[in-house]
Amino acid sequence: PGPFEVRANDLTFEVDLYDGQKTGLYLDQLQAHAEVAALSRGKRVLDCFTNQGGFALACAKAGAAKVTAIDVSATACQAARRNAELNGLEIEVLEHNVFDFLKHAAPEYDLIILDPPSFTRNKATLMDAMRGYKEIHLRSLKLLDRGGLLSTFCCSYHASRELFMENLVDASVDAKKTARFVMNHSQRADHPILISIPETGYLKGFTVEVIASR
Repeated sequence: PGPFEVRANDLTFEVDLYDGQKTGLYLDQLQAHAEVAALSRGKRVLDCFTNQGGFALACAKAGAAKVTAIDVSATACQAARRNAELNGLEIEVLEHNVFDFLKHAAPEYDLIILDPPSFTRNKATLMDAMRGYKEIHLRSLKLLDRGGLLSTFCCSYHASRELFMENLVDASVDAKKTARFVMNHSQRADHPILISIPETGYLKGFTVEVIASR
């Protein structure tokens, strides 16, 4: 079949089972889309690694003042624009490498969302992956003023929730930002975490608020 439309969180998405990145519609993140969107009203939002625009569209629908979505994939950007059109929502979609974009971006955002694809699929590359997370955490925090929010996610089982939070703490120290914990995120209930199979608890995320710069 060709592309078809589905509804999720009162939004319409065009799904392509053949050419999309795992269809582009991550059902395990639908709860997080709603949680982060609830914080976005009136804010200038930057959605990094947007894929088909899940977070970006949720924030736009929730009343964000402006939404910018970034992805390195031309196919993903095209899909995000198409989904915005389907929902009658206005978002800016930029085809860009997120690491480079964050390095040169102006500090004009109130909420930054980081939802990258997995940086590691095995323990051997875990530390390399954590360096990647540290870089995007650091650059994002530097762009946020007091009251700014960072929502960040990791979908690799090999990076524990504790290690991911430690990475975020280290980045906040290097960025000279004091931040407070706002929200804990996990996969939606229809992706159950089985206590006998720890690998099922792969998705973790945090939202923090910058409360001071040092």
